[in-house]
Amino acid sequence: MPCAFMKPLLLLVACAQFTAAVRTFTVYNGCPFTVWPAIYTDLSVGNNVPQFQTGWQANAYTSVSFLVPDAWTSGRIWGRRDCTFPTGSTSPNTCLDGGCNGGLLCDAHTGTGVPPATLAEWSLGGTTGMDYYDVSLVDGYNLPIRITPTSGCPVAECPWDLGPLCPAALAGPYDTSGFPVGCKSACVADVDGTPSNSSNCCSGSFSTPQTCPNSGVAYYWFFKGYCPNSYAYAFDESSGTALWTCPSSNLANYTLTFCPAADGAEPSVSAPSSAAGSPSFALESTTVDPKYDTRHTVLVRHQ
Repeated sequence: MPCAFMKPLLLLVACAQFTAAVRTFTVYNGCPFTVWPAIYTDLSVGNNVPQFQTGWQANAYTSVSFLVPDAWTSGRIWGRRDCTFPTGSTSPNTCLDGGCNGGLLCDAHTGTGVPPATLAEWSLGGTTGMDYYDVSLVDGYNLPIRITPTSGCPVAECPWDLGPLCPAALAGPYDTSGFPVGCKSACVADVDGTPSNSSNCCSGSFSTPQTCPNSGVAYYWFFKGYCPNSYAYAFDESSGTALWTCPSSNLANYTLTFCPAADGAEPSVSAPSSAAGSPSFALESTTVDPKYDTRHTVLVRHQ
């Protein structure tokens, strides 16, 4: 029943509940180029979906805001790069990376992004009392992103451009100028050749946190070193800086930024001496990638 037609007492209670039942999400493209954001909800987990289309074109330095149900579960937003959408095409391959079944509008049931793609993920606490959110590099990287809640809860992010720094075994795809616009995970790149039973994919005999420690994941040091506040592999919760929470009573709104402005000196990460080693860090000067303007800096490759 619309609020305007309720009795005064019911109006106060019901409309207050309705107000608390949605959040405002803002998606801002801080990149100096067009990005095609996409939204996907795992409908096998929950049927609450954002009140917005599942894909759109975001020109440089533009934003959109929309409402999201307080019980949105297993939802994700990501960016697609270098897209063309021929009339009638629903192929995920019309984007260089991140494309989805459905074309511009990702299919509600099968429209997950094609790796590599940096994912922003949420399960809001409408029924659990806690919002869970993260930036995931489990399937690789294609854009720097940052999740910022409004209520003082932690920021989740991978704010650096990893494309030019990506290890050769993981690099790509490349744009027409030869610039790497993606960096695959070791699983997606299939570096060990056994994806169904792989420590890089945490699959088969490696399908538990106990049997799939980060020490057995190739290039974990690279993704976690540059982006410590992100998921760098499937069981990265043990790092303490992968999965973030915010009390749902805060009614936090969220901003997802593509190509966020740097908020400090960028790290430089060198490979450990062994696969089980820990990444090392240093500070280096900032350089500007020709694909970006001065609003966004990139890392200097550490030799």
